Amino acid sequence: MSAGAARFASVPALPLIVALLAAAATTPAALRAFDGRGLNRPNYRAAAVPAPAGAIVAGAAAVALGLLALVGEVAGGSPLDPRLSLVVLYPFGVAILGLVDDLVGGEARGWRGHAALVLRGELSTGALKAAGALGLALFGLSGQGLGSVHYVLAVAVLVLATNLFNLLDLRPGRSLKAFVLLGLGLVLGAWDLTPLWTLGPFVGPVLVVGAYDLRERAMLGDTGANLVGAVAGLWLVLTLSTAGLAVAAGLIAALTIYGEFRSISALVESAPILRHLDSAGRPIHA
Repeated sequence: MSAGAARFASVPALPLIVALLAAAATTPAALRAFDGRGLNRPNYRAAAVPAPAGAIVAGAAAVALGLLALVGEVAGGSPLDPRLSLVVLYPFGVAILGLVDDLVGGEARGWRGHAALVLRGELSTGALKAAGALGLALFGLSGQGLGSVHYVLAVAVLVLATNLFNLLDLRPGRSLKAFVLLGLGLVLGAWDLTPLWTLGPFVGPVLVVGAYDLRERAMLGDTGANLVGAVAGLWLVLTLSTAGLAVAAGLIAALTIYGEFRSISALVESAPILRHLDSAGRPIHA
């Protein structure tokens, strides 16, 4: 194989670029198909929006991974990070769990609501999602050569981040903005783009479909919120030290507990800076 092809496959940003293009090419048609088949849900202002668009994020990521694998085979060198098994397993797994919640989930909300269902012996898709996410995190992070403390903290960060982004996804674009701000902070703080390139097959679709979510042309649903939270959690795990993971786990746990007993949306509305940031880019309605 030519040296040019090998150099092309070795471009660090290639996974992100391919994923962005795959998502941009597939999202408009997928949303039209959702709408045409009546796959809509009312958003916070009762407008019918195609959902769960998180399935499009997962689909576009799968397309990108296939194309990147093909490039690797042709060029004789994979553009994908060797840690791909970790990167792929958890986001796809929690997206499936979120899809189950989107399709058959009830009205129960929060840990207390789902715990009450379990104690009554009833089906709780939220409890299934939490237990499944924990199992996927425990399995996905095993065999990575992590110390026991680092391993436990990484699992905690993954599961907590997945749940937190589910709590955040109550307004159009809120989870996307939190994801972008987190990623920007991690890149600037660590001065390292490697985790971004590693997670590129998922980051690209999150950005594209998230933009549709911001403009109220799609709704991520639990499928998408889970996936965005999973990628955010992985970004933290791939970037932070053991001490950093301990701090992240504590902060995310605190936000989660706050969201369980108080309203995150009310908190955002009460702070002018947060309110402005939260509404930026969202359509203005009378």
